Amino acid sequence: MRGTFARIRQELKQRPTQDATLSLLPLEAHTDGIAFARCDSPQVSVIIPVHGKLAYTLTCLRSVAKHSAATFFEVIVVDDASPDASAAALQTIDGLRVHINAENLGFVGSCNAGAALARGEYLLFLNNDTQVTAGWMDALVRCFRDEPDCGLAGSRLLYPDGRLQEAGGWVFSDASAWNVGRFDARNESPYRYRRRTDYVSGASMMIRRDRFETLGRFDQRYQPAYYEDTDLAFAVRASGLSVFYEPNSVVVHCEGISAGTDITAGMKRYQAINQATFAAKWREALSRQPKPGTPPQHMWQRYTRGHVLVVDVTTPEPTRDSGSLRLTAMLHILHQEGWRVSFAPDNGHADEDSIAFLGDRGVEVLHRPSVSNIPTWLREHGAQLHAVILCRHTVAGQYAKVVRQYAPQAKLILDTVDLHFLREQRAAELDDSAALRRKAESSRRSEIALINECDVTFVVSPHEQKILHHMAPDARVELLSNIHDVYGRGGDYASRHDLVFIGGYGHPPNADAVHWIANDILPALRERIPDICVHILGDMPQSARAALQRPGLELQGRVDDLAPWLDSCLASLAPLRFGAGVKGKINMAMSHGVPVIATGIAMEGMHLRDGEDVLQADRPEEVVEAVQRLMADEALWMRLSDAALHNVERHFSPSAARATLHAVLG
Repeated sequence: MRGTFARIRQELKQRPTQDATLSLLPLEAHTDGIAFARCDSPQVSVIIPVHGKLAYTLTCLRSVAKHSAATFFEVIVVDDASPDASAAALQTIDGLRVHINAENLGFVGSCNAGAALARGEYLLFLNNDTQVTAGWMDALVRCFRDEPDCGLAGSRLLYPDGRLQEAGGWVFSDASAWNVGRFDARNESPYRYRRRTDYVSGASMMIRRDRFETLGRFDQRYQPAYYEDTDLAFAVRASGLSVFYEPNSVVVHCEGISAGTDITAGMKRYQAINQATFAAKWREALSRQPKPGTPPQHMWQRYTRGHVLVVDVTTPEPTRDSGSLRLTAMLHILHQEGWRVSFAPDNGHADEDSIAFLGDRGVEVLHRPSVSNIPTWLREHGAQLHAVILCRHTVAGQYAKVVRQYAPQAKLILDTVDLHFLREQRAAELDDSAALRRKAESSRRSEIALINECDVTFVVSPHEQKILHHMAPDARVELLSNIHDVYGRGGDYASRHDLVFIGGYGHPPNADAVHWIANDILPALRERIPDICVHILGDMPQSARAALQRPGLELQGRVDDLAPWLDSCLASLAPLRFGAGVKGKINMAMSHGVPVIATGIAMEGMHLRDGEDVLQADRPEEVVEAVQRLMADEALWMRLSDAALHNVERHFSPSAARATLHAVLG
């Protein structure tokens, strides 16, 4: 009832007809500028049934042409005996496939007719009273690529005034349906992440063509329209697959243009008729659906094992640091394992790219202004949480007690990322600083206290696990190391030259390493190998850039794709003189089969042996010797390359992380 009254209030509220931020195309009844590339082997077949309303159809087509996809596609328009000049106008559009029904078949019959003509791997059914947005088609294809059990996927539907029309749908035991999020603000956190749902609207939905045929296409008993999309969703689910709502596929839908809004007249009257048909067909399945009035949080929970909240300082950026790469992989594994995952950045900020990126991985981002702060969200939702993962002791120190207060049933997990106090101790030793030693001891006391307070602690290396076994013997400490896919070698030995260092300057051990490279290692290298260069990949402030300018040191900044450097460089340097944890720079190089030259500190906890998996070099002259050995010995290079790939596969693969998460969360 609360939802019903909210929708009534929304309907009565005055608002502009169109939201200017959507940049909708004007409604125009001419074909000027509409054309589609001809494609003999499309991956996607877009099927648009039409019955009159030519201006809407042409505007829809214009939007599809404007927001062309990376995916190869064809567009099929099925003219269902339109009473206007639609058929003649559509046949003039270059690259458009037009099928004209001999008689009026309705929405169901027209969609089936279009599907029979389709050549794509996927069918994408689209209403003619829609306008698509950038990336809408590619996002649906990604959903199928990323979710092995995806059988049907639907878009986030908006009204032209900017409000949310549908973020998937629920079906209750009486066969009534509910459009999730209807009339809400379109960018609220619950509507921005991919998830399973009962059904998606036929206004924009994708299914594999062979699956559509196997299931018998749209059921003709729903002729001319209504409930055919819900019926298809139930058939998909009955076949053992899932229905997904895909928020990064955004489509604006002028609801009611084709069929009107009066449920007692015209096409719309079939909504009630076909609800009864649907109820009779799916009686047994509906008996397992929730009763009308079931609270929303219970509707969400049907498709998940439970709800996990993860908190870190900021949203992860995998191209920025190895901690972000590990966290992103961990979040995605949790989604794959069936958990509902919410991520909260401590700073409250998340940009559109981050929200879309994590939404693609099934992760809800709790950010301002949707969520004012983490304690408030915990007060409202803490009772539904299965576990809370707090990343880094600085975050855990703020929220551990709040979690215990509002989510006492939740398993409280500290993800150390690395042992902060250990890194500070080593920095103090390198600088021989009493002040840094006092700071490290303070960090040690607070970090150990938090470890004892939490139910489980994650560390990234066996070395750190061993340290905590002595310092916190009663704590449960589990190994959850870096998580990397194995990419393999992308270039042959003969074409390789130069060296690479991976790491952002903002991390103190990296900054120290870059200066050591610039001031000591590179001069020693260029004395023996005059043309060699070291490429520094990672964020670096302008002030540091100016101080580090010298021949042979190439400051590339942060790069979106490491492969071009890792496929062409001879080796990766990891000359760390202090630090803790597992070194993502080593993992990343090894995942591309690139041999690593590293200090003993950098090798710690990495399961590496000098001369077998890596070349250890703790002084500049040792780095020079290692580089010369790799330049002169292809067999050595290949042996280290093979060992590197094996190391990542054995110790740092997603399967290893999955096992730990499963053991901890159940």
